[in-house]
Amino acid sequence: MTDHELRLKSIRYRRDVLRSIARAGAGHTGGSLSCVDILNVLYNRVLRVSPQTLEDPLRDRYVQSKGHSVEALYVVLADRGFFPAAQLETLCQYRSPFVGHPTRKVPGIEMNTGALGHGLPICVGMALAGKLDDAPYRVFTLLGDGELAEGSNWEAAMAAAHYKLDNLTAILDHNTLQITGHTRDVCCNEPVDEKFLSFGWAVRMVDGHDLAALTEVLQAPAEPGKPTCIIANTIKGRGVSFMENVAKWHHGVPSDAELELALAELEQAVGEQAEAQA
Repeated sequence: MTDHELRLKSIRYRRDVLRSIARAGAGHTGGSLSCVDILNVLYNRVLRVSPQTLEDPLRDRYVQSKGHSVEALYVVLADRGFFPAAQLETLCQYRSPFVGHPTRKVPGIEMNTGALGHGLPICVGMALAGKLDDAPYRVFTLLGDGELAEGSNWEAAMAAAHYKLDNLTAILDHNTLQITGHTRDVCCNEPVDEKFLSFGWAVRMVDGHDLAALTEVLQAPAEPGKPTCIIANTIKGRGVSFMENVAKWHHGVPSDAELELALAELEQAVGEQAEAQA
């Protein structure tokens, strides 16, 4: 799949995220839009997992620790054929498995998450099991930068380095905003790269919306014998001008008028991609 095709997918994913959240009347819009490109590259270029290999013990594992942004994950899983896309129309409805955080009742979800600070510790266990079994699979998790205030992440980071888990990659969706404002004001975690380095990790920084750059850093572990932390610098609400870098869209649901405006912007982006490709 070319970079152009992948960019068009990201636009479509953002459109589907917005429609799903608007239909459900609930969802984490800003964070879902900021991590779309990361999930796009993971599921379309990197992860060795498919609907046919969900029970394969050698499959790659992905756990979304920032589980509140599950709408983006649902949209990508539907596109990859893990379940029919029409099922997403039941998001947040009574008895639907498509709830506001990942649950293993949805095909393709490896682990229930949502309580912040749980995803990385779980992935340390998965990666350690892979090492003990001499298995070739890799383990990936996506963290929110506000989530790093949870101490369990740093216990897990220390353990991952101790056990030399170079089959583990933690991706930080570094959009610098959480529900109550900028992370630097709520509970500053900067310089986050130096923190992970001091815990014994290999660290890579990348533009979290550059699909080619994301592909390069995700395709292979950074250093033998070290877990990898990829700090993906992103924009909360990416792709919709009035949502970008606005904290209220952490958990905002667009009105009919806002949805129409957002979809028009994304349709314009499709046209711009076509012109760039011509």
